[in-house]
Amino acid sequence: MKTCLWPGDNQLMRAYHDQEWCVPNHDDQYIFEMLTLEGAQSGLSWSIVLAKREGYKKAFHNFELEYCSSLTDEDLETIKERGYIIKHLAKLQSVRDNAKAILRIQEEFGSFANYLWRYVDFKPLINQWDTDAQIPAETALSKQISKDLKKRGFKFVGPVTMYSFMQAIGIIDDHVRTCPYHTSNR
Repeated sequence: MKTCLWPGDNQLMRAYHDQEWCVPNHDDQYIFEMLTLEGAQSGLSWSIVLAKREGYKKAFHNFELEYCSSLTDEDLETIKERGYIIKHLAKLQSVRDNAKAILRIQEEFGSFANYLWRYVDFKPLINQWDTDAQIPAETALSKQISKDLKKRGFKFVGPVTMYSFMQAIGIIDDHVRTCPYHTSNR
């Protein structure tokens, strides 16, 4: 079977593709991790972000929401200077802001997963692409989620980032049809 081409020969990208990408996930801590990493990717390649993933986990205590929501500006500066992460202060500040926003959503919806998955009636959207080139960068749904998250105070959640995020947590399965990891082939 022909697999998706985008991971190339990069081992981290291949492992992410094979084990995580487009796999439905409802764990708020993991979802927060993916939101953080997708936001960090803005303007960069996914391979750079994956190479720094362990640094992010260490810096943000494995994406523990309460910890991240309580970070001070000084804490974020220290993380910026010492951490093996992308040293973009606004992206680092978004980790704190987004953690706070997720905690508010959890109060309203019971979980961040509930909030997100309700957009697709709690069932993943399974696409049937023949080539990687057919996969869109954004959709009406990613624009809708982006708009609502921004209203709720989230940062680095533009429509393109949200589309990648939906793939990351399995709301969308965008493996090409011939990929052994496509839902219909598992």
